[in-house]
Amino acid sequence: MVKQIVYLLVSFILTAILGKIIIPLLRKLKVGQSEREDGPRSHLRKQGTPTMGGIMMILTIIIMTAVFCMLNPYQEQIIPILAVALASIGFGIIGFIDDFKKVILKNTKGLSPKLKMLGLLVISILYTMFLVKYVSIETSIYIPFIHDALTLPMWIYSLFTIFVMLATTNAVNLTDGVDGLAGSICTIMATAISIIAIKLGNTSISVFGSIVAGSCAGFLIYNFHKAKVMMGDTGSLLLGGAISSMVIFLKNPLILLFVAIIPILETASVILQVLYFRKTGKRLFKMSPLHHHFELTGWRENKVVGVFATITFIASIIGIVAI
Repeated sequence: MVKQIVYLLVSFILTAILGKIIIPLLRKLKVGQSEREDGPRSHLRKQGTPTMGGIMMILTIIIMTAVFCMLNPYQEQIIPILAVALASIGFGIIGFIDDFKKVILKNTKGLSPKLKMLGLLVISILYTMFLVKYVSIETSIYIPFIHDALTLPMWIYSLFTIFVMLATTNAVNLTDGVDGLAGSICTIMATAISIIAIKLGNTSISVFGSIVAGSCAGFLIYNFHKAKVMMGDTGSLLLGGAISSMVIFLKNPLILLFVAIIPILETASVILQVLYFRKTGKRLFKMSPLHHHFELTGWRENKVVGVFATITFIASIIGIVAI
């Protein structure tokens, strides 16, 4: 537990230091946020806020993962953390390309939805193939509270794993719409997964979870309302990839039903909004994703973050107990 706390604190400090360097650079490059014209009116004043702040977290993850590998020369510890780190960074790179096209090349659409999904799919397939072929991971999934595992045929396990990664990255991406929201949620989620990994005796994944939690917390220094920087797709896809790759390696993807309750609700709100509108021509929510609905009912951004983070914290405790 001491090792995990040290990695968390060092990651927090490193990300905070990187923010002092990278945010002024993003301002200088005029890497500014673009807000939806149909979004909450209060968000329009965020126009031009530096984005692509996820770079700070990517650099922290790279540096701290390298430190762990240098200090732990045992292959059985290096392989797990390298696998989840490379998968996470791979998703982050897809987000970086999307952000780069939007804010540097001034292509407001960024990557097309098809190309972005293709990139996420490729990373998900590569990670799944690595687990199955080189790590020889068992195709079993543990069921929370029951303390038993469900063994799946290889092809079903592979499809399920790919689905979990695609769903999680997109869900975290949808959650990133209010100052400090995605960062707060992911700090709690990563911490919970790190604790679960400790319970399961997986040092590598627990340390990686600590690194992710620390980098998120360091990023939040600059991202709480009013945000000095946004994480962009670079950060949200990175974090979605980190969360999903860790729980898959731990054979506990179903734990996301607890720790990722907010991203799940955010995604469900978008799906329900579309289906309800197609059926009735009316809106089920004032706006989706869900955090915008509460904003338009009068909640301030800090209240949205506080309530959603509290729900995540409580659900994460339940998830930890369920293992």
